[in-house]
Amino acid sequence: MAIKIAVLKETAEFEARVAATPEMVKKYLGKGFSVTIVSGAGTAASYPDADYESAGATLASDNNKAAKDADIILCVQSPVSLPDMKKDALLIGLLAPYGDKARLENYAKENVTAIAMELVPRITRAQAMDVLSSQSNLAGYKAVLDAAATYTKAFPMMMTAAGTVPPARVFVMGAGVAGLQAIATAKRLGAIVSATDVRPAAKEQVQSLGASFVMVESDEVKQAETAGGYAKEMSDDFKQKQAKLVAETLVKQDIVITTALIPGRPAPKLITEEMVRSMKPGSVIVDLAVEMGGNCALSKAGEIVEVNGVKIMGLRNIPSRIATDASALYARNLLNLIGILMNKEGAIELNMEDDIVKSTVLTKDGQIIHPNFQ
Repeated sequence: MAIKIAVLKETAEFEARVAATPEMVKKYLGKGFSVTIVSGAGTAASYPDADYESAGATLASDNNKAAKDADIILCVQSPVSLPDMKKDALLIGLLAPYGDKARLENYAKENVTAIAMELVPRITRAQAMDVLSSQSNLAGYKAVLDAAATYTKAFPMMMTAAGTVPPARVFVMGAGVAGLQAIATAKRLGAIVSATDVRPAAKEQVQSLGASFVMVESDEVKQAETAGGYAKEMSDDFKQKQAKLVAETLVKQDIVITTALIPGRPAPKLITEEMVRSMKPGSVIVDLAVEMGGNCALSKAGEIVEVNGVKIMGLRNIPSRIATDASALYARNLLNLIGILMNKEGAIELNMEDDIVKSTVLTKDGQIIHPNFQ
């Protein structure tokens, strides 16, 4: 009997993405799965129902009907209320396990095997499943475009008969996936770009994109990266030195993109109110970490705040603002992950010795099994 996949319609606010595209539906069918998708699930991402039907999916009227007999349920964000699911069904998505023990307990209570895509380890074998990278890449790109749309000057230098327009100065804080894409995008738009990061390995990456690197030199930065490739929390002494350097740099900037996140912890505060007030009127800050508390002390989730002429953009869910491509990449990440959850006979078999599986499975057999959340 074919394994049944259900694709939910997102219920979270500000979410326009969908967990499967028509192209991915064809690939699932080619592997012997059947696919049911909730009517309208892809509409906000410009994937109409007709395209899913043409690809071979069955439409359902709501999440309960789609999920009730499915073996695998796909979502972008965890549904606000769990749909009717059979025992031991797999729920796969960005399930936001940090700080919400009640949600995990509910997965266990409902006998759902919950798999969190944001916990995919950053190892070579898992690159094709790395949702955080695929979505952050697009977020970095979109952040620069959002900044350019709000900024009241031009990005590139323009030499005209009426005078010369100077290039914008862009400062990117955090040179992970989102930051590097922001650097590349700002450079393509003609800006003068600089960037900072606590990880010394980022220096070469930043400079390879044509940006200058701004960082406090200290022994501490040599241990500033986790084994998983994420930035570590730094000491108070380092933070003070870095804050002084950042303050001196911010005064000269037109656009600032902040991208610093530490998994499972509030976003580090990189820009103080005093720093904001030191910036030139007309400057723009885009805080990509706003939903985790923000890198800027004055940013507010879902709002554009103006302080002394400086606009601070706290846009929610930036990948969702580029939903068509974000959905396409996310859907392929899911397809690749599902591939390792199947055995040679084509049945679901979770190998809990597999590094990827054991890193992502939150609940199983009615229990919270992930060691980080027990």
